[in-house]
Amino acid sequence: MNLHEYQGKEMLSSFGVRIQRGIVAQNAQEAVAAAKKLTEDTGTGWHVIKAQVHAGGRGKGGGVKLAKNLQEVEKIAGEIIGMDLVTPQTSAEGKRVHQVLVAEDVYYPGDNEPEEYYMSVLLNRATGRNMIMYSTEGGMDIETVAEETPHLIFTEEIDPSVGIMTFQARKIAFNLGLSGLAFKEMTKFVTALYTAYDKSDSSLFEINPVLKTSDDKIMAVDAKVTMDENALFRHKDYAALRDLREENAIEVEAKEAGLNYVDLDGNVGCMVNGAGLAMATMDLIKQAGGEPANFLDVGGTADAARVEMAFELILRDPNVKAILINIFGGIVRCDRVAQGVIDAYKNMGNIQVPIIVRLQGTNADIAKELIDNSGLAVMSATEFQEAADKVHEVLSK
Repeated sequence: MNLHEYQGKEMLSSFGVRIQRGIVAQNAQEAVAAAKKLTEDTGTGWHVIKAQVHAGGRGKGGGVKLAKNLQEVEKIAGEIIGMDLVTPQTSAEGKRVHQVLVAEDVYYPGDNEPEEYYMSVLLNRATGRNMIMYSTEGGMDIETVAEETPHLIFTEEIDPSVGIMTFQARKIAFNLGLSGLAFKEMTKFVTALYTAYDKSDSSLFEINPVLKTSDDKIMAVDAKVTMDENALFRHKDYAALRDLREENAIEVEAKEAGLNYVDLDGNVGCMVNGAGLAMATMDLIKQAGGEPANFLDVGGTADAARVEMAFELILRDPNVKAILINIFGGIVRCDRVAQGVIDAYKNMGNIQVPIIVRLQGTNADIAKELIDNSGLAVMSATEFQEAADKVHEVLSK
C-alpha cells in the first residue's frame, strides 16, 4: 500500500525525523489558507506546491512548482488540482490530481550551500537483512545514478534482530562527506528514519532528496512510503490512510471479492487458480503470440459465483480478444469448476469473446465432457500445448 507524500512525512515526523513542513489542500482557496498558516508557523515567504499522486517524477510532469506570493499559490494550485499528471511512472493517460501539498521553502540562503542526498530503506532479500541505500546524488533518478555512476551509491546492511548501530549511522554520514553539525544531524536523521521503517512495518522508505540546508539541518524534502499490506492488521491507523482513488478500480473491486487481480496491457484474459500456475499461463500466452491482459488468481474455490465475477472483471477490458481458463483440480474438483464456468456463462448471456478452458487434475475427464456437451461456445483443452494452440488459433482470426 502506497502513501502520499504528506502522509509519509507525517509518519516520519512521528518518529522524530525532521521534515519539510506542509499542509494538504483540496482546492486553490485551501491552498492560499495553507500558505498563510505556513508563513505564520515557519516564517517561509515562498511556498512549494506539490501534486499528491502515487507516482514519482512529479516535477518533470509539471506537478511541483514554486510560488513566490499568495497570488501564485492560488494560480498554481488551481492549475495542478484537477490535472491529469503524466510522469515517467504513470500511464500515458496520467493520474488525476485531487489534492496538493503546500510546503515551506527550505532552500533559503545561509552560510553554506544547500546539498541534496538520496536515501532509502528496504529489505535485501538476498541476505535477509534490511538495507539503507544512499548517495550524494540526491534529486536525481536513482536508476540513472546506478547506471552512469554506480560508485556513488553506498549500502549499509542492518541485522533486523539488532537494529541500526551508532557506528553505522556515523559511517553513512561520513560517506556523504559531512562534518560538524551536519554530521551529527545526519546520524540522528538516519537512526530515526530506520526506526520509522522498522516500527511501521514498511517495505520501502525512499527520501529523495534528503536536504542539508544552508544552516546544516538535515530533513526529508520528499517521502515515498510503501507499507507491507501483510502487516496492516497491526496498524489500523495506517490502513485508514489508503487512498482508493489512486488505485486501479477493478483491482480494488477484485480484492473486495477475494480475487487476486492485477491489470495488464495485453489481449488475452487469464483465469487461473494458484499464483505459480498463473505465471506459467502468462508465459504460455506470450509463446502463443498473445499478451496477458491480467493476472487473475481465483483461488481454490472456483464456484459459479466466483467464476462469474472473474468473467465480469476480465470482460471490462475492451482489449481482451480471448479468455484462457487454466485450472488445476487439486483442492477443487475440475468438474465443479467446469460446471461453474457453464453456469456463469449462462447467467451472463452471450459472451462474444472466445473462451478456452484447460482443466487438469481431479475429475478432469468429467470436466472436459461437461464443457464439450454444454452447447456453449467454449473450447476445452487438456494439455498446455493444446491450450496454447487454441489461443493462437483464436488470435489469428
